[in-house]
Amino acid sequence: MNSRPLLFLALARVTFLTPKERLLMAELLEGIEDFLRLGKRELEISINRRMRIVRFDPAEYVRRAETDELYLTKRNILCTFYGDGKYPALLREIYDPPLVLFQRGELPPDTLQHVAVVGTRRPTGDALKAAFFLGLELAQSGAVVVSGLARGIDRAAHSGCVEGLGRAVAVLGNGIDGVYPVGSRKLAGAILESGGAIVSEYPPGTPPLKHHFPARNRIVSGLSRAVIVVEAPDRSGALITSDYALEQGRELFVHEVGLRPGSGGGGIKLADEGAVRIRRAHETLACRASREAADDDAGFETGESTGDGWLPRCGSLGLSELMELELRNKVFLLDGEVYWRE
Repeated sequence: MNSRPLLFLALARVTFLTPKERLLMAELLEGIEDFLRLGKRELEISINRRMRIVRFDPAEYVRRAETDELYLTKRNILCTFYGDGKYPALLREIYDPPLVLFQRGELPPDTLQHVAVVGTRRPTGDALKAAFFLGLELAQSGAVVVSGLARGIDRAAHSGCVEGLGRAVAVLGNGIDGVYPVGSRKLAGAILESGGAIVSEYPPGTPPLKHHFPARNRIVSGLSRAVIVVEAPDRSGALITSDYALEQGRELFVHEVGLRPGSGGGGIKLADEGAVRIRRAHETLACRASREAADDDAGFETGESTGDGWLPRCGSLGLSELMELELRNKVFLLDGEVYWRE
């Protein structure tokens, strides 16, 4: 690696900097030489805040970055840096994208629909089944399933995606060299074997600290065009992902299986606040298609053609109706989106 990527790896090791501050320093510094000359006071002036640390030793961060460079090369782990052409386009749009995205496997192309499926780590049996079948149906529709590999809803959605021979992206809250929880390791291997990816903003050796997981959730939603909350109690971490989804301008859906008193308190609140209720994956894809058409075609509401076909209104198609219309040759699927035939 040349001087600038090494700078980015060094900044990724500066844990007291926020993602936005890392991006700022990457913009201000020309290369690793500038970083090595950086003092604590200069850093405080650059980020416009006082730091609680007693000592700032940039040489130590560079040494750790050089160790990371050797480790990543040896283990064939990739790095995608903010500003690179291969950096996920949707993730680049969020308020605080990671400066470095560590990556195992292959990130699916941005042209595919990316849908996050999230929820509680302690789901009901019905919610667990719903998450699995969402992952399965999304995979069969050509969409990419994004989640966090946590036990419960995350793991079920990823399992369904692998079963449907689809591609998944799992976002970790720890270093890219490990998988947490341990029970998800076998599934992580299956995701990689299926052509998916495991990503993290944390360098190798970083433990799964509690505060990493809320930060991880912004990447789950940031990589996705839509977020489905399957089941979420009132204080579920999935609600943090839903907050990020709304801040990032993503479509937000709640599964009807998770709208039950007690186990679905958080989902009920989201539905009351306007999140679209769904039961099957096709409803999510149809909804996304219709809203994208509304954005792209001012004549959609009056029924004017989009050129490739007319798109259904959000929420207008359930799975059974969609299958019937497909059999009657009234609609067709293209890249996971539903189109009316003209």
